[in-house]
Amino acid sequence: MMQHDDGGDLAEFEDILRTQGPATVDAAAARKRRRARTGGFVAFAVIAALVVGAPTAYTLWALQAPLPEPILAAETPTAPQRDAAEIYVAPEGSSAVAVTGGGAYLDAADTVLGSDGALWTESGIDEVRPMASIAKVVAALVILDAHPIDGDGGGPTLTFGRADHALYDAYYVRGATIAAMPIGTSMSLRDALATMLVPSASNYAEAVSSWAFGSVGSYARAAERWLAANGLENTRVVEPTGLDPRNTSTARDLITLGRLAAANPVVARIVATPSMSVSGAGRIVNTNALLGERGITGLKTGTLEESGSNLLYTANLDVGIGEPLQVVGVMLGGITQQSVRHSVLATLDSIAGGFRTQPVAADGDRVGTYTTAWGGTADLEVAGAPTLRSWSDTPITVEMTVSTPSIIADGAEAGAITWTAGPESVTVPLRIAGDIEPPSAWWRLTHPGDLG
Repeated sequence: MMQHDDGGDLAEFEDILRTQGPATVDAAAARKRRRARTGGFVAFAVIAALVVGAPTAYTLWALQAPLPEPILAAETPTAPQRDAAEIYVAPEGSSAVAVTGGGAYLDAADTVLGSDGALWTESGIDEVRPMASIAKVVAALVILDAHPIDGDGGGPTLTFGRADHALYDAYYVRGATIAAMPIGTSMSLRDALATMLVPSASNYAEAVSSWAFGSVGSYARAAERWLAANGLENTRVVEPTGLDPRNTSTARDLITLGRLAAANPVVARIVATPSMSVSGAGRIVNTNALLGERGITGLKTGTLEESGSNLLYTANLDVGIGEPLQVVGVMLGGITQQSVRHSVLATLDSIAGGFRTQPVAADGDRVGTYTTAWGGTADLEVAGAPTLRSWSDTPITVEMTVSTPSIIADGAEAGAITWTAGPESVTVPLRIAGDIEPPSAWWRLTHPGDLG
């Protein structure tokens, strides 16, 4: 800020008075009065009075009069914009993903993905494909519909005989997954279902289904009724293991099956188990290698040489908004189990990546400038580096309130600014950057029109 040399100006004016005399001074004052009648004469007269040592009422008034308030020129910053999230779609087979949760975030986005629980992405969703071992999930739900298990109980006890034991060898020669079933082994229905689902033991799938309904044929008819009752119109089951490629379904139907399985406490608990020990069967390990990754809680793998690799899965996906999203997804006909795992993780990562925390301003971003009549300036800036979490292309709004303090001092707060996106908002103060010094006595004496 420029400072005026009051002493030099006054001394110069004193020299003029001494050399030219009062008459010259009067002439000069007259000319100034014609150009700027009131202001110039008053300033001239006051300076003359100061030089000759005669203080006036004007001098006292000018040096003490209220100053004009600084003028603030401020502009609310533009809100940052984001592109819509792109959900990964598997490049092979057929697939679908449905999501529940995150309503307040999702509803605020420009790109609407649908109501709670709607499909977020799909490819070949109505193509009929072999289910493979996902058929064992159908078997478990059909069996439990006929023989419910209460609470944490084990349910009825099953004892396996010679015919059940023979299933071990029968499925072994077919290259199917099997688990030990010694003659005379007894276990609870819960443990038998776990041995069918966790390691995907086909001999247990047939043995338990035959126990529940008397034969595989009777089971198939019960499954047909159950599928119809639950709206799975494009799903067909001919036996419980899934080895027969005539066990078919669509990605759309399997999303519904996944929801039914996740809602069944017995099945949901079993398919979320990484490994366990079962009397007679020994230690069993879950075939779902993704269990626990990205919040995956189940459900069932399935592979047939002629139709590829499948995965029906559920996940509690943490996206940083408090409650996780509930995801049900399916892939059918993947080239390999590895490619299926890659696609599933890529899909979940793309959903989670759509919820982003982004900076909305930088510390020190200028939003305005204070100026004074005597030439002082100071900036108004953002105090802090605020960030905001939102989904996809949710619009961000900005509201700013400002104030003009009587003294403009560096670091003083002078308002606040708020960014809002959906249910989240962040507010930081606005601060003054720089000091504005009071005007000089010279400026006061020569600018009476600017004083209060």
